[in-house]
Amino acid sequence: MDAMVVSGAIACLSLSAVGSALGTGFAASAAVGAWKKCYAAGKPAPFTLLTFVGFPLSQTLYGMILMFIMLGKTALAGTGVPLLVLGIFAGLGIGMSALFQGRAAAAACDAQAETGQGLANYVIALGIVETVAIFVMVFTLIALGKVA
Repeated sequence: MDAMVVSGAIACLSLSAVGSALGTGFAASAAVGAWKKCYAAGKPAPFTLLTFVGFPLSQTLYGMILMFIMLGKTALAGTGVPLLVLGIFAGLGIGMSALFQGRAAAAACDAQAETGQGLANYVIALGIVETVAIFVMVFTLIALGKVA
């Protein structure tokens, strides 16, 4: 039983981290391309693009928080399958939020570098995408409170 709980906890973290890796990869690629355009045009390259690159990293932290709480449930009898399923689906939800946040951050990199305007709008839009991951974490925490 403990192996399934641990597997669910690791799946939650891992799937969240995969989404973060993909999201930051998309955003970083766009930032590098945007900087190249700036250099080629003789414009200063905006350092603020690193903000967009880092946005999807927080989802790994949400997965880690859930992992530690799930690992605290290993001593409870009968929690294996529910926590395995919960970990997989929570990790997928958080990871998808990170993936699509990275895609939106990539667009924000391009727009910010080209126009130099709209930073607050881009950050707000990315925050809305982040909210999905926060909701998944909070609702999973509520569900974990019911597993006993």
